Amino acid sequence: MMNPLNACGRCQTLPETPDVPGRLFLWPPLGHSLGKLVAHLRDSGGSYQLRTDAQCVVVGMEEGGLRKLSASLPNVLTEEEVRGTRALFIQGDGEPGMADFPRVESLQRLATLHQSGWLVDMLEESRLTTFFQPIVHAQDTSRVFAHEALLRGRDRGGALVPPNRLFDTAREAGLLFQLDLAARTTAIREAERHQLKTHLFINFTPTAIYDPAYCLRSTVAAIRDSGIPESHVVFEIIESDRAANAAHLRAIVDFYRSAGFKVALDDLGAGYSSLNLIHQLRPEFMKLDMELVRGVHADPYKASIVEKLLEIARQLGIQTVAEGIETAEELSWVRRHGVDFVQGYLIAKPADAPSRGTPRITD
Repeated sequence: MMNPLNACGRCQTLPETPDVPGRLFLWPPLGHSLGKLVAHLRDSGGSYQLRTDAQCVVVGMEEGGLRKLSASLPNVLTEEEVRGTRALFIQGDGEPGMADFPRVESLQRLATLHQSGWLVDMLEESRLTTFFQPIVHAQDTSRVFAHEALLRGRDRGGALVPPNRLFDTAREAGLLFQLDLAARTTAIREAERHQLKTHLFINFTPTAIYDPAYCLRSTVAAIRDSGIPESHVVFEIIESDRAANAAHLRAIVDFYRSAGFKVALDDLGAGYSSLNLIHQLRPEFMKLDMELVRGVHADPYKASIVEKLLEIARQLGIQTVAEGIETAEELSWVRRHGVDFVQGYLIAKPADAPSRGTPRITD
């Protein structure tokens, strides 16, 4: 049995979304907000009790009522009021006790969580999979250097759910910790299943990691159990999810390196902090943002920026990957300017199995 002191309660457990009879306790931020809530409940004929001494309204919930109410209340209150209203659901007709108050959360999160029950179900039922997109040598596109692991979900009918929907919903519902861990372990599981022999690039979300030595143990264990060499695993730091605290991000990178993994700085050029992160993190790989690469051969502004980034990488001994290669002209330009590896639809689209080889594209 796992020691609860060693278990990651945030990453490895899923929140409950009960739709059983009970009572919902709501503490709005303002008296005006409380008045709007009470008026809505009165007009809708719902069961409620107003406790003016505690600036609280207690809403009676029948089976399925919590999902219905959580969907309707955001239409009654402003976005800020929904965010500022504290909420607690108690099964049955009990009163909150001291043990319940750590479960108090914002009405916004409670509402979003109930609207995103499909994601909780998907995580609980392990309906996640990984697609693989090859990263190939720029000068010989038939030589596959690595595969990037790209998360996908599947609904109960088997249809694919795109990653942006998964991660957008997870952020809103407070499920980013659980989804990020599931994405990492799914990538490792699928790479092992396909007996991947190339390097493996895995995205990770810094803001979903509290303490790397604690939160990343299961990831390291999964890689070692899979038999994938640590030196073949590259963790990508995505620009949009970089931690604001550079020291925290450096601690994560140091942990990965101490475990034998490599690090890639993803979407280089997409954010204002990219150049600072190069010297702070000293990655083994830099991935040029696809928006910079798109049409670089015909845009002198983009060309000048990419040339300087490639020059910096060469001087620092960092290998480079040009993402989003879609045309022969883009490929020809990055080849001439010394990019080490390329990735994009011109080479191969993401697929549910790693590519064993790709076409050789000549200028």
